Amino acid sequence: MEKKKMPLSIKIFIGLIIGVILGLLCVADGPLDNTFFLNTDITSFKLLQEYIKPIGDIFLNLLKFVVVPIVLLSIICGIMSLSDIKKVWSIGIKTILFYLFTTFIALIIGTIIAMLFKSKFVILDVTGAEYTAKETKNFIQVVADMFPTNIVAPLLNASMLQVIVIALFIGFAIIIAGDKAKAFANVIESANAVFIEIMDMIIHFSPVGIVCLIAPVIAENGPKILGSLALVIGIAYLGYIIHMLVTYSTLVTVFTDVSPVKFFKGIAPAMVMAFSSASSVGTLPINIDCTVKMGAKKDIVSFVLPLGATINMDGTAIYQAVCTIFIASCYGINLTLPQIITVIVTATIASIGTAGVPGAGVVMLAMVLQAVGLPVDGIALVLGVDRIFDMGRTVVNITGDSACALCVSSIETKKK
Repeated sequence: MEKKKMPLSIKIFIGLIIGVILGLLCVADGPLDNTFFLNTDITSFKLLQEYIKPIGDIFLNLLKFVVVPIVLLSIICGIMSLSDIKKVWSIGIKTILFYLFTTFIALIIGTIIAMLFKSKFVILDVTGAEYTAKETKNFIQVVADMFPTNIVAPLLNASMLQVIVIALFIGFAIIIAGDKAKAFANVIESANAVFIEIMDMIIHFSPVGIVCLIAPVIAENGPKILGSLALVIGIAYLGYIIHMLVTYSTLVTVFTDVSPVKFFKGIAPAMVMAFSSASSVGTLPINIDCTVKMGAKKDIVSFVLPLGATINMDGTAIYQAVCTIFIASCYGINLTLPQIITVIVTATIASIGTAGVPGAGVVMLAMVLQAVGLPVDGIALVLGVDRIFDMGRTVVNITGDSACALCVSSIETKKK
């Protein structure tokens, strides 16, 4: 019989545990620091910093390398998938506005909660990590800077807001050009498939990368970082719960005849599936069944839910907001109001290209960190427990999909 492979999520979690244990053993002036290499000047702590950490840096470099093409190509492909929007214009506009609105609200909730608990995060002593605060800009200037002067510079400089704008223009132009752009669209889809495979290869390197990234961090900062890591997970889940109970309950109550209790009871099987699988796409069949049983029209559900798997990432939005503020706090950086606004705008727009990309939450987090000038190395602090974040944010995502389908179906029904 074929031997069953261990899931990548388990490997990643094991990598986290190994990294934490290794870091605790090799903490400066710890149990192994002065005894691991007897009669030499190479301590276990120095070994981690000079020989193990560079392997983690390789993983981070690969992640940075794939961010720009993944964001550019996946967003273009997401827009191209809406090529039949004219046939379902009314449904499509309502659906997109609903998803963008709830994503924006999710980011507000995640930002507020993270800011409330910001003082509880520890400030790390990050050796070699230099950060110079950039000159703050007002909101209008931030918006103006989103539009590039050429197509090459944003890609070379990883100016992620400008990359997103480029993707939007290319995606809509492909739709408008129609058959004339079919060959170009095929090239984009092929390139997207290639970079998704590259991303998959990088993500499979995650267990090793996590060990080599988290162990030096733990050794440098000691056990105190572990408490903050548990805290940031709790804060993210608090944001998940508040968003579902307040935002979705309110929208379902206002636009449909379904009560919040009936809604969460009806969607419960899909929520359990989403939590255990951490896959919005894998949960799609059972989510469609649950939503139709609650009274939504099947033709509308069949359009809204798959679209939601592409552009509705409320849970990911909360994760990005919380982790960005957590990472900034750990580096002793206080985000300015323009930077916080940039986080909200960037993550809202970026949610369009998140779905269907392996490790997408991490990729988008890297994009948000770059957009506000924060050290991308901070991803190492949360990457090892990304699976725990992912389970909760997937539940939020599919619950939002169902809420949208119910609301749009009710509005379209009442129009007749």
